[in-house]
Formats: sequence, structure tokens, C-alpha cells
Amino acid sequence: MKKVRDHYFKKARKQGFPARSVFKLEEAQKKHRFLKPGQTVLDLGAYPGSWSKYAAGVAGPKGLVVAVDIQKPGIMPGNVCILQRDVYDLKVSELREISPYFDVVLSDMAPKTTGRKDVDHFRSIALAERALVLARELLKPGGTFFCKVFQGEDFPSFRNDCRESFRSVRVVKPKSSRPESVELFLLCTSKKQRTG
Repeated sequence: MKKVRDHYFKKARKQGFPARSVFKLEEAQKKHRFLKPGQTVLDLGAYPGSWSKYAAGVAGPKGLVVAVDIQKPGIMPGNVCILQRDVYDLKVSELREISPYFDVVLSDMAPKTTGRKDVDHFRSIALAERALVLARELLKPGGTFFCKVFQGEDFPSFRNDCRESFRSVRVVKPKSSRPESVELFLLCTSKKQRTG
């Protein structure tokens, strides 16, 4: 197991990414192609910066990535705007000053784990729900939401919440996730037009 973990960590460093988490996004991207050149992307829980850096590479010079985290990510490409904020204090209005709408919202947010699966799950769901609120407000119709969440009793309810706003909701478990990990990702595509 440690050998697999070390393999992904070394591979990430070799490719210039600060964390192995980049391969989870890359794997989903290779299969589902939801990131495209010229897009505007919101990355929640961006630290240490692997997802932002990867998304910026796909978005290219005409695209923009807004990276949000309490901790400041490392050195980023020129098409990444960093907002050092707590996601619960983040205002939709301040994001709209940067971009009125986004094509993609990414969330790799995870709570500090306690070792108690139920507590960690509920905290993960709370972060995912906050990310979903922002995605509903900020995504263009047809936009994509890719979100990490820990498995547990409230997962089906959260998935149903996502289905209210997106035409397609898929569960993704990347090969680069540790087999014993409780993390899953939801790929929510084709955001529905808001009514009312």
C-alpha cells in the first residue's frame, strides 16, 4: 500500500504538482472531459494547489482559475487568481467581481479527520453542501460540479440534492484513491436552468 502511495507522490512531484491528489482530477478529466480550454473554473479547497495548477493547464491562457482556500497555495500559473478565504465566509458577490459565472466548480475540500468515521463523514457532507450552494449560485446553465465527499449515511441524501440541480450525477472512485479511503467524487454535469 505504501508503495502505491509513494508512487503517486513521486509522480506528482516529478510532474511539478505539490500533491498526489492531481491524479484523481486527471483521471476523471481523461474519462469525462469536463475541463476545456478557455473556461472559467472555481477551485474550492485549493491548497496546496495541484488541482488549480492542473485546471489552469487545461484552461490555458484564455481561461481563468479562481483558487479558494484558508491556506495560500504555492506558486501558481498566471491564469490563477488566489483568494485566501474560509469557504463559509466566502461571498458570492466577491466571486462575481472576478467572474459573473463559472463553467466548472471543483471541490477537493475535506475536514481535518478525527478518526471517527461518523464525525468525519458529517463534516465532509457539510463542506460538500457549502460547495453545492456556491455551485448552484455561480455555475452557468450546463456547467459542471466535481466534488469530493466521504461515504456515509448522508451520502445518498447529498447525491439527491445534486440531482435537483444537475441533469447527470455520477459517482467516481478514482484508481489513484487509496483502496481503504472513504472518499468518493460526484461528477455533476449539465446544470439545470434556474427557475423563479
